[in-house]
Amino acid sequence: MNAMKQILGCIRKADQDYGMIADQDRIAVGVSGGKDSMLLLYCLHLYQQFCTRIQSKQFEVVGIHIQMGFPNMDFTEAESFFRQRGIRLELVPSRIYDILKIQSNEDGSLKCSLCSTLKKGAVNRAAKDFGCTKVAFAHHGDDAIETLLMNAIYGGRLATFAPKMYLSNAEMPFIRPFIYARENQIRAAVGACGVPVVPSTCPMDGFTRRQDMKEMLEHLYTEYPMARDNFLLMLHNEKQLSLWHKENPEDEEVLISKSKS
Repeated sequence: MNAMKQILGCIRKADQDYGMIADQDRIAVGVSGGKDSMLLLYCLHLYQQFCTRIQSKQFEVVGIHIQMGFPNMDFTEAESFFRQRGIRLELVPSRIYDILKIQSNEDGSLKCSLCSTLKKGAVNRAAKDFGCTKVAFAHHGDDAIETLLMNAIYGGRLATFAPKMYLSNAEMPFIRPFIYARENQIRAAVGACGVPVVPSTCPMDGFTRRQDMKEMLEHLYTEYPMARDNFLLMLHNEKQLSLWHKENPEDEEVLISKSKS
């Protein structure tokens, strides 16, 4: 159970640092079936019990699985696992896979960014239908580092997702309680506690730019082990932030505008 204690400790620290969970919240947890989201739903249930007993903070947790329409997705074991533990899991039908096939790339591959947008929108709508006050997704620390590198490589900017944010379009607060957790910790906790994982049947699984980032980082961590912890530290080490600051950024905008004309 040491692995689970580590994960719960990460959730507690994230909650304390960023004020993620308030008294009387009803939190919708987006559950894809993968190890991260399955564990998040289970861990938030355990954290809920801890808060009620120790902190006198009460909140509810509702798991929401959007049925994407990918073939051969079987949630029977997952439903049984959560039902036996008194954890609410709602399965919500959708036509997302049909939309993705219609809007596919020229080579027939699915658009991952569109899939993510549609899935988040569906979770937000379902959260409102179930009277939830917040939405939680299972993005973890390694996801944040990968996102930072993807934005740097493909977008020329230093940015990653926020631990807590307000989605103005959905009018819903959005939290990521796993931001301090690492993927290897999550994998260990899933194995130790017997949390079921529903294998992804998405045809794009394992063939994304994010997967490229994972492989590149693992190679780097092998060469420089200290980077694993330092990369996570740098995301919230605001006192040591040092980037270039131009004295006249407007001048460059004028030059760029002229070069394009």
